[in-house]
Amino acid sequence: MLGNQENMADAKVVLIRGAGEQASGVGWTLAKAGFRVAMTEVPKPLMVRRSVCFGTAVAEGVWQVEKVTARKVDHPRQFASAWEKGEIPIIVDHDLQEITDINPTILIDGIMAKRNTGTKKDMAPLTIGLGPGFVAGKDVNLVIETNRGHNLGRIIYSGPAEPNTGIPGLLEGFTKERVIYSAKAGIFKSGHCIGQQVRCGDVIGEIYDGISIEYVVSSLDGVLRGLIHTDTSVKVNMKIGDVDPRGKEEFCWTISEKARAIGAGVLLGILEWNTRDAKDRVRC
Repeated sequence: MLGNQENMADAKVVLIRGAGEQASGVGWTLAKAGFRVAMTEVPKPLMVRRSVCFGTAVAEGVWQVEKVTARKVDHPRQFASAWEKGEIPIIVDHDLQEITDINPTILIDGIMAKRNTGTKKDMAPLTIGLGPGFVAGKDVNLVIETNRGHNLGRIIYSGPAEPNTGIPGLLEGFTKERVIYSAKAGIFKSGHCIGQQVRCGDVIGEIYDGISIEYVVSSLDGVLRGLIHTDTSVKVNMKIGDVDPRGKEEFCWTISEKARAIGAGVLLGILEWNTRDAKDRVRC
């Protein structure tokens, strides 16, 4: 990570839209590689795997993922102070109102909305989109494949990523069963914590809509790898929890293999672009 002014002066500024699970894996990778990374979020991020999301710093002020610290700041003027400490600044700026002041060399859309929510190729010298919703060469310069399988983390130079399947990744033979969805709209109240072991049928919380209570139960045995904050307002069929059938608590606090693969793809794309850009400058 960056630790001195000399290195900081040479490092490129990378702005990542979103600070959820996959975006955080990218931010962690690039920060460890020496880039000056900043991330944006909404005022109240909804994150299931919040233990490994830098966006948790929006509510907590400071949050650490695998020994890399993110800190909520109020203005881009505070970025340099965070970078000097080896931290990732997080700013609430979903619509990129502060992009002119930030002036990123590289812009990465890691919102994972399965659609483009406003990122354009001309927002930075290099723009990268994660997953479905982006077309490389049109919306952004590069797209990184986020679908699990053979192409996970692959750099796409022209065209879109694979379409969204809507099916969670396979773990120990389980896909949809390991994800907990809200059965109705209301206020979610949690009865468990991330990292706890659960059994099939265990009540991990409840949703109250002002009239009646709907209990939220686990559909399999495992460890509660993700869970939204208690007192969160939810909609029908919203993802609110994640049970890992492998049952290993340490997986709750570490970056997933998927996020690491995506982060590696982004880093490779940046290094390749940087090498090509340097050769072009030499020719000039």
